[in-house]
Amino acid sequence: MNKTYIKISSHSLNFQDCYDFVTDPKCGGIAIFIGTVRNTTNNKKVKKLDFSTYEPMALKEMQKIANSTIEKFGVTKIAIHHAKGILKISEIPVIITVSSPHRKAAFEACQYAIDNLKETVPIWKKEHFSDGEVWVNAHP
Repeated sequence: MNKTYIKISSHSLNFQDCYDFVTDPKCGGIAIFIGTVRNTTNNKKVKKLDFSTYEPMALKEMQKIANSTIEKFGVTKIAIHHAKGILKISEIPVIITVSSPHRKAAFEACQYAIDNLKETVPIWKKEHFSDGEVWVNAHP
């Protein structure tokens, strides 16, 4: 049984695809994180975001996060999907779904996965404002 579903896409991310992957009859909890593009940052109006990535390394790091999430929390399945390219306000740059027999592990695993993704995966975000642009998350 495949326990992980890792994806980076220049097309719109599909929540149902992630949800369907983690659904399992032995699981009583599914935790979901959906990141959306917000319209302001530090009181400045955001026009759009542009996500860039070094995809081979990003996929490898996302897989490492998925594997460590399963090992650390004993979850059944995890999907981690991230967008690349230009996204408009309210579009979805990231979806993480996690299934587990119990809700607590699902919640904790989902938070662990998004926190680690933001810290270690080579995906960079450029915020575009009406008066300029700025790179965010200039790591790793």
